[in-house]
Amino acid sequence: MTQIVGSKPLLPAEILSTILDYVTVTDLIHFARVSRRMKEMVYDDSRWVLRLRLMGCWDEKEARKRAEATWRKRTVSQGPLYEEKTERTGIGVNGNNGLAAGIGKPRKDSKTISDAGWEQVDLRQQANDCHEDGFDVVQLSPNTATNRFPKYPNENPLSRLDIMSQARSIRGQARQEYGKIHGSLNPYYVDAITCNDHTTAMIFRIYRDPKHQARMLANLTRFGHSDLAKGWQERHKKLQDLSEVFESAVAREFEQALETADVDGKQRTYAHVLTALNGGQKGVELFITKSSVFAGKDELGDPLDGLRVGPPGSFALQASQSYFTRLAEGFNEQIALIDRIFPASTKAAVTFLERVGKELFSDYLSTLLDEAHRINIESYLKAISGTYHQALYMAKALRPSKDTGDEFYESVDRIIVGAFEPHIDLYLNEEYQFFKRKSGAEVGEWERQLSEQDASMQSLYMSNVNRQADKRDFLTSFKKVVMMPVNVLPTFPLSSPFGGKSATAKALVNGENLQTTSQASSQISTRPATPNTVNGTSLSANRSATPLSEPPTTELAAKAAIMSSRLEGIRSLFSIEMALNLVHAAKAGIERAAVFYKTQSQFGEDARKQCQLIFVQLLQILGTRHIKAGFDQAVDHLTNYNPKEIQHHGHTEVKPLVTFLELVNVGDLIQQMLDVFYEQEMVASRLTDRNDFLDPAVKEKKRFEQMLDERVAAGLNKGIEVLMSEVEFICATTQKAEDFNPDAAGATSVDVMDIGPSETAKIIVDIVSSHTKMLVGSTEKNMLDVFNQEVGLRVFTALCKHLKRQRISVAGSIKLISDMNHYFTYIQTLKNQNLLEYFIALRELSQIYLVDPSDAKELATIIADGDRFHGIFRAEEVYEFAERRADWYQIRPKVERAMYGIGCSVM
Repeated sequence: MTQIVGSKPLLPAEILSTILDYVTVTDLIHFARVSRRMKEMVYDDSRWVLRLRLMGCWDEKEARKRAEATWRKRTVSQGPLYEEKTERTGIGVNGNNGLAAGIGKPRKDSKTISDAGWEQVDLRQQANDCHEDGFDVVQLSPNTATNRFPKYPNENPLSRLDIMSQARSIRGQARQEYGKIHGSLNPYYVDAITCNDHTTAMIFRIYRDPKHQARMLANLTRFGHSDLAKGWQERHKKLQDLSEVFESAVAREFEQALETADVDGKQRTYAHVLTALNGGQKGVELFITKSSVFAGKDELGDPLDGLRVGPPGSFALQASQSYFTRLAEGFNEQIALIDRIFPASTKAAVTFLERVGKELFSDYLSTLLDEAHRINIESYLKAISGTYHQALYMAKALRPSKDTGDEFYESVDRIIVGAFEPHIDLYLNEEYQFFKRKSGAEVGEWERQLSEQDASMQSLYMSNVNRQADKRDFLTSFKKVVMMPVNVLPTFPLSSPFGGKSATAKALVNGENLQTTSQASSQISTRPATPNTVNGTSLSANRSATPLSEPPTTELAAKAAIMSSRLEGIRSLFSIEMALNLVHAAKAGIERAAVFYKTQSQFGEDARKQCQLIFVQLLQILGTRHIKAGFDQAVDHLTNYNPKEIQHHGHTEVKPLVTFLELVNVGDLIQQMLDVFYEQEMVASRLTDRNDFLDPAVKEKKRFEQMLDERVAAGLNKGIEVLMSEVEFICATTQKAEDFNPDAAGATSVDVMDIGPSETAKIIVDIVSSHTKMLVGSTEKNMLDVFNQEVGLRVFTALCKHLKRQRISVAGSIKLISDMNHYFTYIQTLKNQNLLEYFIALRELSQIYLVDPSDAKELATIIADGDRFHGIFRAEEVYEFAERRADWYQIRPKVERAMYGIGCSVM
């Protein structure tokens, strides 16, 4: 027997659900009536939540709060009821507990005759659900024209304007909420997309007020976003055309109101209509276009006015300030109108601000800065920094619109930063390069002027030497010519003995004028003009060369004069005025660039780094190019110093060392100036962190200080050598033989003896003390102590050498002891105990010359006593000093016999 088995094909639920996404709402309701399964798929809450979300009527946070509140309420209310039912039911029929058997809770899937009431409840609930949908009340299929106008009892068309705002976000109720919106707006939506003439649309016949018409069109636009059925693009296009026609009509009315200046009447009315339609941006654009600020932008000012006033490199900030002032006043006037015309939701003030920033502020700034950069870099630097500073003040003068709050000022800052941002990278680079070029050129000019002045000085001192040599050469040649035979003489005229090329070259080298007829006029013309200033800094004030009544006539005297002039000019090797000019230039550049950092804008970090680069460049140009080079030249001049070539020696100072110490003082003052600049401009402005050892500015500052200390130390070392050379020269030239050996003068007796220190000792103490005192206050204590100790040790060595060159008698030892006490008293003022030990030993050493020749044994004891001199002098060294006694050859056998036992025999 054959059995035919019929099969019914079934689509998966996922495919069915996807198909339902593209079905119209009316067809969805019809489809839900096919079966229970279809109903569950259509009534799925997520499907209607999606449509509400597309319309902007679903708030997930609100839905979550409502769900949590409902769950808490249900938990609290059902707890006691469930316990009461359990107690009333008791034990189940089969002896089971009612709770375990599920008794006490009706089951819908297994009803009996006594449970028939549940069906009635379900039917009534379904009926209520059907009416609550909102779908049964409205004609689902607009096939006839008679069904276009739904009839509601007590219908009020104005209530439909707020239907979107009344939608609630409730999980499980999304279909009902959407049904309410659909029932209210779908008839208007269908009419709007099917009407042939826009003027006959239902929305314009039911609503006569433009505000109501705009609100309904806005609702229909939002409602159309939930239309996902086939052909939705065409329907959206038709609805958009209807809205654009309405918007154009309202915009024409608003434009006419702008021309008539009806601010509180039609302008305000139609601005609110446009706002209700689509946010009001069309009205805002019309207002901006007709604004007096844009219409009269030529009256605000010319961007190039600030460049036409003043000398090159300047910029008149008054011109830009006037522009910004007029712009702010016009802006505030328009903002007052915006507050009267537009609602706060349009954010018309922010839109107007952005247009002003883009079309007025940015254009003004670009025109100004581009032209300034083309004309003069310094004007460009001043213009961009000054205008940015003025723009920040203008931002504070702008009047914010109502209900804008901090958003208005945030927009202002964003617009200002956006306008300057394209110029910042170029500006920061130009700022650094400008300072680098300016500082290099200024130091280079200073070096050039010093070189020219030195060459001028050499030419002046050597000019007379060259003339004397030429004179001798001429006389020699003339003598040879006279003594030669006549037939050997050449045929050139004798009236021009200097007509050869060598004479011309020599004249050019010496700067002489060949057509000068007198020696006086030649002397005047051969001295090149020496510039007095370098970039405003006086050179003649720093270089005080001693005027000569007549230039030296010998080469040796000329070289000595050149050396003396160079030594006197040490103080002008670098200048505090030069350093001050560079510091002011760096300060101006850093202050200009720091304006961008202080505002904490997005390019603030770049501005901070550029400020550090400018400070680093300042230290490098001052340290390497100016101060280091100056110290090196000063050390070279000191190295070439020879006191024997100096005709006049000061009694209280060594001029080259004095000038070098003045140079040290200038260097210390420059360092202090840089420290103040670093603290005020860099640290106080938070452009650098002094505790960050990796910071470029901190590293370069330490490198500069180290360089300065090294140069000063090298110079002081060379200065000490110069000072000692002067001390030795004074000892050799001023110490008289009769000072320590009165018998050498040939006098038989001395009635009055001067027991005070000699003139040589006084001069030496005065010279050394004057130079050590010059460093007090300008040098660190550690370096000053090292310098004083080194000077003291060098003086001690020089005195020992000087003492070994003298012949000292017993009578002259009084003067020697006085000198040693004078030296000791000076060393005490240095407050250096280690150094004082040397001069104590030197004072004890002077006692050996006071011993009477008859006490040779006592003298030998003193010489051999090593503890007496605290280990400073060994016995052999004391013996050498004892050899300088005037009576040494008389007492030598006795001293040696007492010390070494010479002449004794062993019994």
